[in-house]
Amino acid sequence: MDPLHITEFGSERYLEKVQQSQAQTQANASQGQGAVSTLLQSPFILPIRESGATGSDVGAKSNEQKRPEKKGFSSWRNRFTKPPAIPPSSICEQPERRPSLPESTTKQPLPFDHLFAALPNELQVEIIASLPLSDVLNLRLASKSLHALVSLNEVPITRYHLDYHIPAYAKRLYPLPQGRSLNFHYLCGIWHRLHVAAKLSHLMCQLIIREQLLLNTEEKRRQYAPQTERMRRRLIPILFTVFHFFETYRKLHLKYMAEHDGFGLSKTPYTVNPIEAEIMNMYDDRTLLRVHEAFPLVIWAFCRRLRPPSYVGRVERSLRGYLKERPPDEVHVAVLCLGGMREVLRLWEVKGYNARRAAVDAWYESILHEQPVEPEPKRRRGMLGLKRKKSSLNMGKTNGHGHEAQHGANHVSSARGKQPDSLVFHTSLAAGMPMAALSKDESKLLYPDLPVLQRIWLVTAEAMILDRKIVERPAHIHRNAQVFTDLISESGIDEEDQWLYGTTAPESVRPNLDAIEEDPDE
Repeated sequence: MDPLHITEFGSERYLEKVQQSQAQTQANASQGQGAVSTLLQSPFILPIRESGATGSDVGAKSNEQKRPEKKGFSSWRNRFTKPPAIPPSSICEQPERRPSLPESTTKQPLPFDHLFAALPNELQVEIIASLPLSDVLNLRLASKSLHALVSLNEVPITRYHLDYHIPAYAKRLYPLPQGRSLNFHYLCGIWHRLHVAAKLSHLMCQLIIREQLLLNTEEKRRQYAPQTERMRRRLIPILFTVFHFFETYRKLHLKYMAEHDGFGLSKTPYTVNPIEAEIMNMYDDRTLLRVHEAFPLVIWAFCRRLRPPSYVGRVERSLRGYLKERPPDEVHVAVLCLGGMREVLRLWEVKGYNARRAAVDAWYESILHEQPVEPEPKRRRGMLGLKRKKSSLNMGKTNGHGHEAQHGANHVSSARGKQPDSLVFHTSLAAGMPMAALSKDESKLLYPDLPVLQRIWLVTAEAMILDRKIVERPAHIHRNAQVFTDLISESGIDEEDQWLYGTTAPESVRPNLDAIEEDPDE
């Protein structure tokens, strides 16, 4: 054979072998890339220490795992040191592990009472003091611990309310008595008087609009609403001062009768009522003048409330049943001087003229006469009186056992906390509300010595106004129409608020100009 053909045949064989080796190499490389791609495309996170391993390393590790292990000490060592291999089937079926939430987000928040109880006592008292007074008093009903917390800290709570929620004119008329500490009785007494004055102011405004200004339609009242609200704002301090006047008058009147051996003012000659003069010396010039100008309006409103409607004629009065006339002046004076403004408010709120007149008569009879004691009803006996009576021996045993049972009940009630020193039953509020009802003896003592209705306040106040030279002449005192103009005037509201409510009083103390209540007429 030609050597050239031999060389060509050998070169072809050589080229075929090179091509076969290249194809085998490419096939092995493609298999390694496929294994790597399957590992990288797997959605599960495998516990591989070296995350940057290449495809050749993975293939080498797989080849090493396929090699047969040598028996001997090395096989036992590998069996104890190497972790067990995880089968591929279990890897594919393993669910995806989600990161666990921190423990702080899974904990339930503590309730408010636990958080409040964890605070120091000083912070608890400060939080309670910032609540409205009605909420502070209702808080004592929640538990014994809260009742004790509120009752033992009356002084700081009362001081906070006096500084931020009591108007200046109320603290001027009712200063804290010397030698007494602050307590809820003093604070609630002021709030009670303010509440009575505010309600009477609203009721008086409704009566004035209906009777004096003749605004009988809703449209007219809506247009007159700003003036009505300014009138109500200005009447509250005036009525509060009138409350103070009648409350102090009754107390000083009893004191005067005790000092003069039961002889009152009706048997004492005077030019100026000494009791009224002593009370009016407590008022500054501005308060005295304002109350004096509005006092006839207050008396007119109360007397008008106790009369039948003015538009009712004789025939309509008989049809409606308005058979009773207005009460006499003595009844009005007794209500004012003995009952005070709180009794005026109670009678005012009675709906219907007949019911209101009946309430006035019932109160007037109660202060003059003793309430009749109803006779004890007879015990019902057996049919035809043939029921066997109990023997005296059995009655004695029953009474004895009953007495023992009552004594045991008292002992149990005392063991439950009703001792005289218990905070639940003996607090400062146990002293009662201001200007409480008089006893029968005190009412009978003061009633014959009451002044005339037309001379209450007016004569003494005008004499003191001229004596202090608050005005130069009596003609400078505003009356009737001028008083209405002053009550509804828009000027001077800021200056009056500064004088009445003080500089540190918040908006909660001042009456709201926008809050206008509508009370339907009868």
